[in-house]
Amino acid sequence: MSHLSILPTVLREEDVLVQALEDLSLPVERGGYLMGFADQREPVTLRAQLPEGTWLGWRREANGQLALVGDLQRLGRSHSLQQLIGEITRRYAAHLALRTL
Repeated sequence: MSHLSILPTVLREEDVLVQALEDLSLPVERGGYLMGFADQREPVTLRAQLPEGTWLGWRREANGQLALVGDLQRLGRSHSLQQLIGEITRRYAAHLALRTL
């Protein structure tokens, strides 16, 4: 049985995250919900569709950070989740560095 998990991140800039996701050719939608097991719905600030059709999302936390939201159990079976998150984070950091120059 899988469910949606919410993980804190150090990401804060929504537009920079969108650029990083688009670099990876992941379609991005702003707003909406991620659906989990047994009609679990989690509102998200933005979401990206992975090649196999599953979704990852991010929601704004009270501290300003964007928390990762996803069905990590399902994603772990079909995609190298740790590798994907690392690539998103690297691209995010590169875009953020270029933005501050």
